[in-house]
Amino acid sequence: MNKKILAIFYSQTGQLESIIDHFSSPLIEAGNSVEKVRIHTKNEYPFPWTGKAFFALMSDCVKDVPTELQPFSLKENKYDLIILGYQPWFLSPSIPFNSFMQDPAMKAVLKGTPVITITGARNMWISAMERVKIMLKNSGARLVGNIALADMHHNFVSFVTLLRWMFKGKKDRYLNIFPPAGVAEKDIINTKTFGITVEKHLEKNDWDTLQDELLQQKAVIIKYPLMFIESKARKIFAVWAGIIIKKKNRTPWLVAFKYYLLIALFIAAPIILTVDTIFFRPFLSNRIKRQKQQYSGVN
Repeated sequence: MNKKILAIFYSQTGQLESIIDHFSSPLIEAGNSVEKVRIHTKNEYPFPWTGKAFFALMSDCVKDVPTELQPFSLKENKYDLIILGYQPWFLSPSIPFNSFMQDPAMKAVLKGTPVITITGARNMWISAMERVKIMLKNSGARLVGNIALADMHHNFVSFVTLLRWMFKGKKDRYLNIFPPAGVAEKDIINTKTFGITVEKHLEKNDWDTLQDELLQQKAVIIKYPLMFIESKARKIFAVWAGIIIKKKNRTPWLVAFKYYLLIALFIAAPIILTVDTIFFRPFLSNRIKRQKQQYSGVN
């Protein structure tokens, strides 16, 4: 079997590229052709970031404003499977990912093609994935599988380690207390298991039960507290982005948003979660179950 697969993604640190490599290795071993394309922006973003540079992207990211990419080419006009790798920024698909999804050549190759999405996130990825589903639907693609990899440590712990990685470029253990930042290496390596499952479906060209099997393998894990916080935060982010994007001088507004984010994460969110746990969550089990099914699925 020699089926043509496109794995296209954006990665600053190389983490997502490592995920793609482990995931696609069983597909290559089975004799398929995997064309790997790493996207680059025309003006590369800094890494490590500065706080000013990162937060300056907030409104454009939430509002789906694309940036110019370095030219990229695809070897084929049609593929048997496309693997899309992306990161959430500000609860939205990252600007580089959004930009190549708006590229006419990308839209053309997506049309009518089975697609598997792979997310590499800190912990909140649901809002971004729901928007990716819409992008794929508008492109005429068929989403057949989704894999969501995240830092599985406590929200506060992953916040500290990610900030250190983003702004200092240091991913290793910190103070002998905090674990390495990002998706755990064992979880990255384990994506090969998902690749084996995908290869079986690719061989038969039968995708109907793929996502169910991936869910059994824990390719997607939804934690209710994070799902709840994200459902509130995405609406507030949209309001902030709508205000900031209209301003000629965005700096004071971005500073205000940054401090709002810190207050919301460390003060407001625990209070809101406590209230929800006591007064609402016990009576909403069926609704929560439906939400988890929607977000973990491909429809």
